[in-house]
Amino acid sequence: MEEEEESNTSRKKFTPKTRNFRGTQSVNSYQYHHHLLQNYYGFNYTNQFQTFPPLLPLPPSIPLQLTLSPSFHQNQRLGSTTHFQKASRKQNNSLLATSSDSKFQDFSFAQEVEKEIFLPCDKKNGTETVDAKPKSLAVAKRPDSGGVEGKPIALVANHFLVEFDPSQKIFHYDVEIFPNPSKEVARMIKRKLVGENSTVLSGARPEYIHALDVVLRESPAEKCFSVGRSFYSSSFGGAKEIGGGAIALKGFFQSLRPTQQGLSLNVDFSVTAFHESIGVIPYLQKRLDFMHDISREKTRILTSEEKKEVEKALKNLRIFVCHRETVQRYRVYSLTGEITENLSFPDRDGRNLRLVSYFKDHYEYDVQYTNLPCLQISRRKPCYLPMELCVICEGQKFLGKLSDDQTVKLLKMGCQKPRERKKIIDSVMEGQFGPTSGDQGKDFKLRVSKEMTRLTGRILQPPKLKLGNGGHVRNLTPFRHDRQWNLLDSHVFEGTRIERWAIISFGGTPDQKSSIQKFINQLSQRCEQLGIFLHKNTVISPLFEPMHVLGNAKLLESKLRKIHKAAFGNLQLLVCVMERKHRGYADLKRIAETSIGIVSQCCLYSNLGKLGSQFLANLALKINAKVGGCTVALYNSLPSEIPRIFRQDDPVIFMGADVTHPHPLDDFSPSVAAVVGSVNWPAANKYVSRMRSQTHRQEIIQDLCAMLAKRNSIKCCKMKCNKFARRVQDFRAINAITFAVVQKRHHTRLFPKPDPSLSENQFLDKNIPPGTVVDTAITHPTEFDFYLCSHWGIKGTSRPVHYHVLWDDNEFTSDEVQKLVYNLCYTFVRCTKPVSLVPPVYYAHLAAYRGRLYLDRSIQEVARFRVFITRGNRFT
Repeated sequence: MEEEEESNTSRKKFTPKTRNFRGTQSVNSYQYHHHLLQNYYGFNYTNQFQTFPPLLPLPPSIPLQLTLSPSFHQNQRLGSTTHFQKASRKQNNSLLATSSDSKFQDFSFAQEVEKEIFLPCDKKNGTETVDAKPKSLAVAKRPDSGGVEGKPIALVANHFLVEFDPSQKIFHYDVEIFPNPSKEVARMIKRKLVGENSTVLSGARPEYIHALDVVLRESPAEKCFSVGRSFYSSSFGGAKEIGGGAIALKGFFQSLRPTQQGLSLNVDFSVTAFHESIGVIPYLQKRLDFMHDISREKTRILTSEEKKEVEKALKNLRIFVCHRETVQRYRVYSLTGEITENLSFPDRDGRNLRLVSYFKDHYEYDVQYTNLPCLQISRRKPCYLPMELCVICEGQKFLGKLSDDQTVKLLKMGCQKPRERKKIIDSVMEGQFGPTSGDQGKDFKLRVSKEMTRLTGRILQPPKLKLGNGGHVRNLTPFRHDRQWNLLDSHVFEGTRIERWAIISFGGTPDQKSSIQKFINQLSQRCEQLGIFLHKNTVISPLFEPMHVLGNAKLLESKLRKIHKAAFGNLQLLVCVMERKHRGYADLKRIAETSIGIVSQCCLYSNLGKLGSQFLANLALKINAKVGGCTVALYNSLPSEIPRIFRQDDPVIFMGADVTHPHPLDDFSPSVAAVVGSVNWPAANKYVSRMRSQTHRQEIIQDLCAMLAKRNSIKCCKMKCNKFARRVQDFRAINAITFAVVQKRHHTRLFPKPDPSLSENQFLDKNIPPGTVVDTAITHPTEFDFYLCSHWGIKGTSRPVHYHVLWDDNEFTSDEVQKLVYNLCYTFVRCTKPVSLVPPVYYAHLAAYRGRLYLDRSIQEVARFRVFITRGNRFT
């Protein structure tokens, strides 16, 4: 019954299937075309294009026979990967040659390989239409040898130079193994195959390769668990339990890429969560509260809702059995409909055999938890395994949503000061798990430096800023080491008047509720100090509701509409104070901002207990932005800062876009796209946004032209500037004239270069200063990209943002585009310091996240409605 082994191990693991929702009724009917206020903005994470040189011509096919009788041993580790993947049948029609989809050409790092970008929107007769045949355009080249502005700073980067022999011939072989074995078995077959056929395979070694990148990954892959481009091991600093059946493992990321200095290996410290390798029942007891009493109440039967939670926690997990020795691994498909006590199956003679009797007769084991369902490990036929005999396999990434407590523990484990992070990375390069730990590099004549790349960066000067001062303009330049400024003696640049507002409370103790009036008074006073008028009295008395109202969407909407009606439909702001974080927050935002049309600001009672100036100031800045104000502006306008590109009477729109995707275990919910654009040239510090749902996990924005056409920033800019913008600086949008992608989730880290005159403990304790820019050595050999660290890193090691200009009609120089991006980072409305991402991109991220809240809660409401209809039909 339990013999069916996990199949098709060569497929991508934990990759949700893509479904097209066009034409379906359940999701796309909830398209939100919501025109947000100026406070909803965001940013975009996109993958950097990487160019890998093509390989040499493929040798003739070699038929090989292999007789394999390996000795199988118990092995719970599933970290190694096999390179015997199914042969690709694609033709060579791509400019980017890879081992899986193209013929191979001369391997030459100096060879120039052009990338393509596609602009699907053309203008015909003054309107935008979709061209069925997109135009192919070459990626922008670097316009100069790099920027020169700024104070030089000596740095080291976690890139390691790789030298190789370009004349060496490298062959790639596609091997198919039938039936599909597990990763461990496939790796043993590979070693046996190469060992017995070394002559016909041109002397190839068992660490077999289809690209140079794989050569340096082979040794870590044999010793660690691989997750994407990262490797993890419990021997790499130990495992830490973070609760809920999850553990955190330390590891490292590595990737080979072309840079200005040549081939470079990027290595970085990494931490991620894995499922704990323990028995299935102990695992469930850690993850689900209602399973805690199972060990004491073995006769307890799960409810239907509890069974769904158990199935959700175990589905697709790999497990092995402990009642017999076997190398087989199984994947959990579902739970059985019946409890173990009632399960039976036909034996070879066709007689019905009870499962409990089967394990007693064959393994002399008495099943203890007979009232729990069994694990079903096959999609096609009954294959049952009692939970108590199953163990979670090691090395499976935890894809479930982490709790706040788990997230805090994981982040704390991965938060390393610059000196500590550099030391860990250096130890990886020297250690037994790293990319240089095996013989693969020597076999392919690869020489990897064990010293980080030394380079010279530049520190850009901060811009002069414009603040308010009792109706007058005050200027300041943030010269502090962290580039922050305060508003103790200043006003926001543009304060708003909030005459009509209300406050609602959810939960809270009697003492907390009694502090509401004090909170109103102090918030009003702090707003006044900042140049924001917030009326000292609310339009209606504060409304106090229990916490459970947040959990009932219909009741919550009724309460909010009651407030709106009491304010005669004219409410500028609704402040919501909550006892604690609650999932109903998403419902509150969705109902208030899409159904009723109320701007809301939420906070927790725990923060009201510490009504300090900083908390109230932060709250005031958010409120001011949400009702149309702004915190700061550049003192010198962009036309005066970059006169060669910008002109006062020639409006420019800065645009940003982002796409958020559903949770990794969600294989059907749509993605949400958001686009924002500036509306006030030349200040360029106010934005409007639009968002839409689209096909599940679709990264390309499907309705971009439509999103820009209706009530977009171009029309808003026309109304404010009295003319259309002639130039658009776009950080994602396809219609742009200057188009760049912004990447924050990368692994390049910059450290201050060690000073020989200082001791080890005196350097690398601080992060690189704000304004540090790098556009040499570790950047692309020919394309227009740079790293900019615009913020001050308070915790851990600062991560610079990678900007990659793909198209540039404006012909920016390196200095001009770097100065533009850095200056804009000071105009973010929510804080008094430069942010890490250019604001239009940051704002688009926030807008897309808000759209995700709207959509997720709406889908849940539809699901509940359908359940109600189904139940109702049973009684009609």
